Amino acid sequence: MLVIALAGAAALLALAAIAAISAGATAAPRIVYGTSLVIATVSLVEAATQLLGWAAPQTLTLPFGVPWLGAHFHLDALSAFFLVVVDLGAASTSLFALGYGRHEQAPQRVLPFYAAFLAGMTLVLLADDAFTFVLSWEFMSLTSWALVTAHHRVPENVRAGYVYLVMASFGTLALLLAFGVLAGPDGHYVFSQMRATHPAAALGALALVLALIGAGSKAGIVPLHAWLPLAHPAAPSQVSALMSGVMTKVAIYGFVRIVLDLAGAPAWWWSIPVLTLGGITAVLGVLYALMQHDLKRLLAYHTVENIGIIFIGLGLALAFKAYGMPAAAALALTAALLHVFNHSLFKSLLFFGTGAVLTATGERDMEHLGGLIRRMPQTAFVFLVGCAAISALPPLNGFVSEWLTFQAILLSPHLPSWGLKLLVPAVGALLALAAALAAACFVKAYGITFLGRPRTSAAAAAAETDGFSLAAMFLLAALCLIAGILPGLFIDALAPVSWVLIGARMPVQIGVPWLSIVPIAQSRSSYDGLLVFLFMIISGGLAASAIHRFASDRLRRAPAWDCGYSDASPATQYTAMSFAQPIRRVFGSFVFRARERGEMPPPGDMRAARLSVELHDPVWETLYAPLAAFVGFGAERLNRLQFLTIRQFLSLVFAALVALLLVLALWS
Repeated sequence: MLVIALAGAAALLALAAIAAISAGATAAPRIVYGTSLVIATVSLVEAATQLLGWAAPQTLTLPFGVPWLGAHFHLDALSAFFLVVVDLGAASTSLFALGYGRHEQAPQRVLPFYAAFLAGMTLVLLADDAFTFVLSWEFMSLTSWALVTAHHRVPENVRAGYVYLVMASFGTLALLLAFGVLAGPDGHYVFSQMRATHPAAALGALALVLALIGAGSKAGIVPLHAWLPLAHPAAPSQVSALMSGVMTKVAIYGFVRIVLDLAGAPAWWWSIPVLTLGGITAVLGVLYALMQHDLKRLLAYHTVENIGIIFIGLGLALAFKAYGMPAAAALALTAALLHVFNHSLFKSLLFFGTGAVLTATGERDMEHLGGLIRRMPQTAFVFLVGCAAISALPPLNGFVSEWLTFQAILLSPHLPSWGLKLLVPAVGALLALAAALAAACFVKAYGITFLGRPRTSAAAAAAETDGFSLAAMFLLAALCLIAGILPGLFIDALAPVSWVLIGARMPVQIGVPWLSIVPIAQSRSSYDGLLVFLFMIISGGLAASAIHRFASDRLRRAPAWDCGYSDASPATQYTAMSFAQPIRRVFGSFVFRARERGEMPPPGDMRAARLSVELHDPVWETLYAPLAAFVGFGAERLNRLQFLTIRQFLSLVFAALVALLLVLALWS
């Protein structure tokens, strides 16, 4: 399996080189996306076989990289699971792009980097030494940056690429330092040597902080999320799906690999920063999303929210593992990893749906859409499935992983630490708030986009998307349903990962009657997604048949009521801004320093009334804007060095040399 995965990465790199030469050809998109689909499907089957079969880890060393070290590659249960996530996302995205990619305006700037991006994510998961890991990580970052700036003539995209590149470089530096800490004075850069070293508690804690910064910045935790709502809307829709649904999961893999595998036995307080950041990230992510009108920015901020949910599960796993509670730790870890898988499904589905809407209308702003359920009925259906899944509504998959996370939270009273006994319920309350706000957000997103009447001529002229795009969306929608009604199969599939990292696993679920899931004990809690699904189908069918049988069969149409006016304009419909207004008034004044200004003309004045809303990003304004100003100030001062004379340059070099010699003399 390891050889097949590496061969797939090599084939993708070769495909990227071929695409760079022939990207202008008419058949290039079909060749690149079709070949990527085949490679990802083969690798997906092999990775799933490795995971489900509890196969022994595989290791391979190649004579590349650092001469005395070589390039080490390793495939165990953890990397196999994340390889399943990456390959499933790559396969569905490539299928979607077979249709969507035909509308790409700059294929020569997308196709080569698309294949290389897939190869980079695969190599990160297989790397087994610090050099290969960081090199693959940086390659993944650079190729995704190239995809973000594919439409480089748009100024906002250039800015998004710049911010993303700076944040990615900062994260890579933090990861490099984390591996340096774990390597120790002897320079053990191979992961197997790091595991055997057993670093001291202080060094392990330092590695945790650096991994939280390095991997967390790529995943999008607050306050390191600044690049994410800029980069995801800038990239083409198929790339946005990969970055949000897949690349952020590779970042989660990096965090799990370092903290739960390489850093040694955790201390109980390691969980405090992880839980705190996870809870804050979940709530702030969904609050940011509620303020958005751009569909892709809304989805990007919801990625931030779901990353927070995943980190809550990982923080609980650290706490339970530190206190020797393996069953609870296995439950929390399984909940986090299951949400990794679930989020990759419904977030990719939602980005696909947004891409289909963008292709049909040319619009991403919800205020310019509406009424698409009549013009794009199939897209509307699968987008509704994605909205229900991300809102954690049963019987879909998003509910299962969040429910498991709540089950792990309910075990917190058994923790000995009073700090965690107080913190975990508070984080649980934040998680519940985030779940409720997410449902409200996607009622807004779906209602404003697909329901009502078209607000613009572009929405009125929309048509259904192509067959390849629909096939990819229906595939992911079906997987969202299957993972929701048969969650025991997926929980059992995660058992090898939990066993490797925790030394325990959740109870076997496949043998539970009625295919229910029992995370702890039957007397405590259980959930049966299949019965919920059957109840919804039967009750809904009976209600529909009763309505059709006893109600009038005459077709009745009338104009929409609008305070007595017979022919209302579509502009009088509920808007995204008006939908979010109550929540903005409750939370916005505190979180975003929101200010509303209404301009109401006096009676008799025919000018339109206007409402303007001013929002502030506290993270950007308090953290990044001052830092950017300081860097700009320093750069302007240092810019004077370019205009020195030769004599001044030589004097500066001489002064620097004298200073270094003085430092060495004092040091010795």
